[in-house]
Parts: sequence; C-alpha cells; structure tokens
Amino acid sequence: MNKLITVSVKTILLLALSGTALAQDSELGLSEGSIEHAKALRDTAMQGSMAYNIVESLTTEVGPRLAGTEAEARARAWAVAKLDELGFENVRIEHFTIQGWERGFESAELLAPFPQPLSFTTLGGSVATPEAGIEADIVVFPTLADLETAAPGSLTGKIAFVSHAMQKTQDGSSYGFHGRLRRSGASIAASKGAVAILIRSIGTDSHRMPHTGSMRYDPEIEKIPAAALSNPDADQLERIHARGQTMRVRFNVQPTFTGESDTGNVIVDIRGSERPEEVVIIGGHLDSWDLGTGAIDDGAGIGIATAAAKLILDSGKRPKRSIRLILWGAEEVGLLGGFAYLERHKKDLDKQIIGTESDFGAGKIWQLNSQVSEEAQPLVDKMAELLAPIGVAPGSSDSPGAGPDLTPLVRAGMPSLRLNQDGNDYFDLHHTADDTLDKINPHDLDQNVAAFAVFAWLAADTDLRFKAP
Repeated sequence: MNKLITVSVKTILLLALSGTALAQDSELGLSEGSIEHAKALRDTAMQGSMAYNIVESLTTEVGPRLAGTEAEARARAWAVAKLDELGFENVRIEHFTIQGWERGFESAELLAPFPQPLSFTTLGGSVATPEAGIEADIVVFPTLADLETAAPGSLTGKIAFVSHAMQKTQDGSSYGFHGRLRRSGASIAASKGAVAILIRSIGTDSHRMPHTGSMRYDPEIEKIPAAALSNPDADQLERIHARGQTMRVRFNVQPTFTGESDTGNVIVDIRGSERPEEVVIIGGHLDSWDLGTGAIDDGAGIGIATAAAKLILDSGKRPKRSIRLILWGAEEVGLLGGFAYLERHKKDLDKQIIGTESDFGAGKIWQLNSQVSEEAQPLVDKMAELLAPIGVAPGSSDSPGAGPDLTPLVRAGMPSLRLNQDGNDYFDLHHTADDTLDKINPHDLDQNVAAFAVFAWLAADTDLRFKAP
C-alpha cells in the first residue's frame, strides 16, 4: 500500500511539473514543449558536439584566411561544402568587394646602442617603407596620451615608439582602450612629424609573437608605416631607454595593396514553421589574420555556431521563426561583412529579430547580457535559468552588443544578446602566430554550443517581440 501511495505521489508531482512547464511555454509565447526541447538541446550538446571537428577541418584544410585573398575564397568554398555535407539546404554566398591588402617582406633590427634583431610584424592596412627600408632614432612614449601631447614637428625624421601595456581581464574590457593605439597611432605620430611608428603589441602574452590587427589612417595626414613589437621586445626597448641610451632602428616592411577584391558572407537558414521571414541570427567570422591558422579567432566561433545550428536541424523540430547562420566575411579589416549585410537587408531590417555572435575565442561562456524589450525580458530570464546549470550567470539586461559583426545591425536598432566567454587568455593568442588548434579544449566548445542552441531555439520559437515599440 505504501509503495502504491509513493508511486501515485511521484506521478502527481510529474504531472504538476509538466503542467507548469506547459504554462510557462504559453506565457512566453512558445510552442508547447519548447522549454523542454531547449533543455534537451542543452543536454545533448553537453554530452558532446561536433564543434571541435568543424574547427579542426577549417584550420587544417584551409589554414590562415586573410580577408580578400585566395585563402579566404577557399574558406568560403569550404564553408559551402561543409554546410551541404551537414544537411543544410539553400546555402548561399552574399558577395561584396573590399580593398585588398597583403603582408609582404618584413624585418627589423636595433642598430644601436646594443645591436640585435627585433620580433615584430606589420599592422594590417599599413603602407610600405621605401624599398631600402627606414633607419632612424626612436623616441619613446609611455602612453598614447603622451604621444598626443607631443608638439607638432617634434618627431621630424624620428620613429615613435609607444609602449603602454594591456592587462588581462575576463571580459577583455581593456582591449578597447589599448586598441586605439593600434587603430589611430600612425596618424597621430605622423602629425608630429614621425617617419614611422612602432607600438607594443595589443596583447597580454609574454612570448616573442607580435600581434597584428587592423589600423586606419586619417585621410588628412600623411601615411607612415606602422608595426607592432612582441611584448618581450617592447620590454627590451624600455630597459634600454631606462639606461638613458638613444636607440636607432632599421626596419623594412613591404605590404601590398591588391585593389578591389571579392569576399562574402556565407548564409544558411533553418526555415521557420510559422514566420520564416523573421530571422534570429547566430554566427562567427570566417576570415582570420595570416600569422596563425585562426583557430580561436574565429574558427572557434564558426564551429560553435555551426554545431548549434546542426543540433537544432537534427532535432527534427522547427521553431516559429527562422534561425539564420551567418559565417561572416572580412571582419578583421573593419566589420565589412556586417556593414555589407546591413546594406543588403535594409529593406527588411525589422525582420532581423535578434542575434548573437561567437567571436571571443574558445573559452567557456560565463555570463549572459542583453538589451531587449520589457515584453521579451522574461524569455531572456528563462534562457538564463536554463543556462545556469552549465555555468552561465545572468548579467546586465541593459547591455547593447551581440558581437563585432552584428554591431552595424545593433546600431541600426536590432535587439541584442551576448553570451560572454572567459577571455582571460584570449589576448595571449589574438592576432598572433600562436592562434592554432592546440589551444582549444573541445569540452569548452560543447558548453558554448549548448548555450547558443538554447538561445537560438527559444528566440526563434517565441511570439514575443524583442524590440521595444
């Protein structure tokens, strides 16, 4: 008798819990059983996904994928073939053109007072030195602010060296501040009369692997060559400077501008069952810098987003809205894939419901941030509840941003959500020759896939509007 009572109580509890779940589905504008389906997607991913295999394929079969080059074209062909192989339908490329740039010969050495080679690399978009290179004395500036306060003409015939060092943070928050040196330092130095600029790499490692990255010129100021020293070499110059010695450097960089070059975004949809014209976007960027194989930046993002989409595809259920997987082109040289997508889809901007991108390496997701309507906030809260068991904490509900490539869409008014990864070590590898597959933990990718699948499924299956009226 007691056994029968116990079984009955368990049955009643299960039915009550089931009824609660169905009520929550209805309250959140979801299909019946949607929350349970999201949990199943999460749990399946945590048991093992194909994300690592996708990154391995991309980095092994294509390797470095500089925007606008033949290598990036091979990456697009790889992406189309891979998505076809995985069973996605109507894979397409939205082409656009960019101004191409390729790294050429580069060498640098300290001539005086202590002759030695320097480990450095050209910044993306830099002009070349004269064919014979540049030889000049260095003027040291501890920070970009110090360079900005230098008098016009004070650096005539000299090379500026700015040495401020970036620090590690979990969310990468120091990158924006220090990254301005890479982006704008050349024109600031040129305005003071400098013939070139060397910067300490925008990175947090202690290896002799310099960090490249995109820079921009002020069109009103003469263009000068720009390059980044590895952190140990920047330390070396600081030590010599502390001795009161004048340093003289010879360096030669011969990048080329290749003119108008083809690139594109690779796109595929999991078609929605009720409102297929409305899309929820996930993705990562397909291009990379040319020094490493682009495993963490952003092969990992390609693997995570693609594996999440594949998990949903294979589940057999279709959400109300479409889930759009975008493998973005030409991100590293100015988010150009994002801007091209916005230009092409301006007419249906209101159909871009919400999105997020994986572009911060391969570490575990630790926080969910968002900026959505009051109506949709309970659904985001439910996402956070489902992700808490895998280590994702709820963060700000007033934090715009969904990843770099989605920045143009977010600025144009698209609601956003960001699944923040642990970035403590990201800038050790970012934009260096050390960005390779061996740095990735497959199980960490699985946790990312679980989070992306929960987000994509629930955002696509709800009737709620993420954009405030």
